Amino acid sequence: MRRAEGEKRVLITQVLSVVLKYHLQMEEESETLSAAMANTLQVSETTTDQDEDHFFDCEDTLSGEVRHSDVIMAQNDRLEADARTEKDFGSETERLENTKPCLDHSDRSDENRRDSLTSDPHLDKDNDEEQEKWENDEHSDAEFKEETVKVAEYDDEYLRELEKDLTEEDRESRRKESLELKEKGNAQFKSGEHVEAEESYSAALKLCPVCFTKDRSILFSNRAASRLHQDKKDGAISDCSKAIELNPNYVRAILRRAELYEKTDKLDEALEDYKTVLEKDPGIPAAREACMRLPRQIEERNEKMKEEMMSKLKDLGNMILRPFGLSTSNFQVNQDTNTGSYSINFVQNPNNNNR
Repeated sequence: MRRAEGEKRVLITQVLSVVLKYHLQMEEESETLSAAMANTLQVSETTTDQDEDHFFDCEDTLSGEVRHSDVIMAQNDRLEADARTEKDFGSETERLENTKPCLDHSDRSDENRRDSLTSDPHLDKDNDEEQEKWENDEHSDAEFKEETVKVAEYDDEYLRELEKDLTEEDRESRRKESLELKEKGNAQFKSGEHVEAEESYSAALKLCPVCFTKDRSILFSNRAASRLHQDKKDGAISDCSKAIELNPNYVRAILRRAELYEKTDKLDEALEDYKTVLEKDPGIPAAREACMRLPRQIEERNEKMKEEMMSKLKDLGNMILRPFGLSTSNFQVNQDTNTGSYSINFVQNPNNNNR
């Protein structure tokens, strides 16, 4: 009886030693897996805690109160928990393997989407339009600045305000530089370099103080000549007008503007300038010849304009009278030679009157 009880105690002690060793081994494996699988660790820790509580409840069996069947049940429960842990670990690994292709596909989709956005012709078109818009805005700004400079050139009050702090020495120095640029422009004009000559005259105008009106008048007139050779007629007329404003007796500028007016079909203005030239200098043949030629041209132009206007009015009248079975031929316009006034008479059958 005592021998059987001793064997039973030895068996229980061996079983407990095995269970303790296995438990320690599983705790080390559990710590290794904890960094990779949090969800599996929670399940494992829950099961382990339950088993550990059950195990430490068994410490009292060392006094001989535990049964062999309880030890066997504890061992079986531990094995089942390990099996469940391995199963959960396998399921989690399988899930991660199944998720990887989806992630790879998502990454490839994102790369394809970026490639499609990069190569999208609509985006390229929008970028081109944005670039073109930016260039147009930059061009508009340049035109605005150029227009501002042109306005400043003709505004003596504005220039006088800018130059109010200049000393007399500064004014003379700037005048000297502007005269040098004028001579440079004259040389360029004589050699046929009209664009370069215009630039030189413009640079001289920027330097020449506004108080030297005669010098500035010559610069404007010379620049008008260079612009005339570039077919910049409107700019040349503006320069001539400014030169005449600065020096009303500048005959060359007046004659040059008269020629420009004639080239732009402003015959009335041209005739007035030619008459002014003859008043100031009767010995200029070109002005005398123009004063004899232009009145006839102006009369011919006026007659032509009157015929064109009457033709348009006749067409308009016929369009209005047509619904009533009439035309402008039913109305005769007669001029009184004594007074120059006109009278309108209605004719019932204009074709019969022509026979």
